[in-house]
Amino acid sequence: MTERPGTFLDGIPGRGIVRFDLWVTGLFCVSAAWAAWSFDGVAKVQGVVVSLGAFAIGITAFLWGYWTAVQRSRTAEMSVAELYFLLGAPVPRNVKWWMNGCLIAQTGMSVTTAIVRPSTPSADGGSTAGSTLAFGVLVPVLGLGLNGLWAASHGAFGPRRVVDGDDRTE
Repeated sequence: MTERPGTFLDGIPGRGIVRFDLWVTGLFCVSAAWAAWSFDGVAKVQGVVVSLGAFAIGITAFLWGYWTAVQRSRTAEMSVAELYFLLGAPVPRNVKWWMNGCLIAQTGMSVTTAIVRPSTPSADGGSTAGSTLAFGVLVPVLGLGLNGLWAASHGAFGPRRVVDGDDRTE
């Protein structure tokens, strides 16, 4: 029996979240590039569908991560920057690199494709030429939501500090 070679995600807790982030980010980047490049009916529709789908998943992940973080915050000391931007010691370096890289790629691609087709008034008063590409700016909610979900579920946060006069019981 031969051993399968390791991957860059071996040994990472919650690697399914990281893989999903990478996969959806890649899908969005290809989708947005195609929509901006060809800008025909099918390309625009699929661009909107992918963007709104990623946004919906991002909202769900954000709320799930937030709920998980609230539960953990009773016993663990955590900050918003550690949760959503994966800053500080609780998150391993390779997780920070991949997941924040996805967030940067989502933000960069969404802004670039929204800018690439300038908004121009249409003669019939309908939608402007590049308005469908603006849906892409919703996609970074996916990156923030998945970052929060990963950190809340797998981050190695320290114990909550008790301050004098704190009425919580340990």
